[in-house]
Amino acid sequence: MTIGARRPGGVLIMVVALGCIQSACAPPAPPVRVYRLAEMNTDQIRALDRDRTVILVPGGIMEEHGPYLPSYSDGYQNERYTADLAAAIARRPGWAAVVFPAIPLGSNGANTIGGRFPFPGTYAVRPETLRAIFMDLGAEFGEQGFRWIFLIHMHGAPDHNQALDDAGEYFRDVYGGRMINLAGLDTGSDPGVEAMKANASKEAVDEEGVGLHAGLLETSRVMVVRPDLVPSSVASAPSVPARDLPELYRLAARPDWPGYVGAPRHATPDLGRRIFEADTAGLVSIALPFSTARPTSARLPGSPR
Repeated sequence: MTIGARRPGGVLIMVVALGCIQSACAPPAPPVRVYRLAEMNTDQIRALDRDRTVILVPGGIMEEHGPYLPSYSDGYQNERYTADLAAAIARRPGWAAVVFPAIPLGSNGANTIGGRFPFPGTYAVRPETLRAIFMDLGAEFGEQGFRWIFLIHMHGAPDHNQALDDAGEYFRDVYGGRMINLAGLDTGSDPGVEAMKANASKEAVDEEGVGLHAGLLETSRVMVVRPDLVPSSVASAPSVPARDLPELYRLAARPDWPGYVGAPRHATPDLGRRIFEADTAGLVSIALPFSTARPTSARLPGSPR
């Protein structure tokens, strides 16, 4: 913005506002280099600096989430985590984050807990299939010289995570890089759960119990990323609390199990935003050190279990 003033004699003095001076003198901000691989052509992909490019592969098992959340709930949440992590990676000078299209595949939906087959909303693949898909994908990236890959698959089934970890170890052994299943890392803490406990009422936390699936925690997050897919009837959803894992297995095996555990009726978008903030901070703290270390054939501390 400029302000014009005249001296005696009609000479126009241009007074430049302080903010404009500061903007003109400050160096331009470096570009935030976040790309979608599906939109890139051969030359653009070839031009990426292999030493400073991280490939992010979001995923989300298609699994039942009861009557209040969509089957692709995991995917919608993982796409949000991926976007936040990509932005954090690309803020580092010289680094780029490349986002692969989301892969809506996974093993062992939540209905597996109670041995309920089939269950509307779950469309799983075998762990062997999942492992083969990510080994093949890792080989394509490895042959093209990429060395950093993060898998964002926040799904708790042990066989699912083992399949992704196996594919990551294959990528490490064959190509000397890192394909890290972030959900498969044992960090000893869960920032999202801690944020939920710190920001939800005692009643809500008590009703959530061990949670784990489509309850207070997950419903709050989906309210942030896809509020249009969460019906208003969730406010009257009966709570299905499980105090421990054995009780969770018993509940999930009942014929009248609704497909979720916990207290989705207490979910709010504000709580979901706080949980996302905590989760994202945790992911960034794990991921960035991996992508600054030099890839070798040796296992890094904290590698997938």
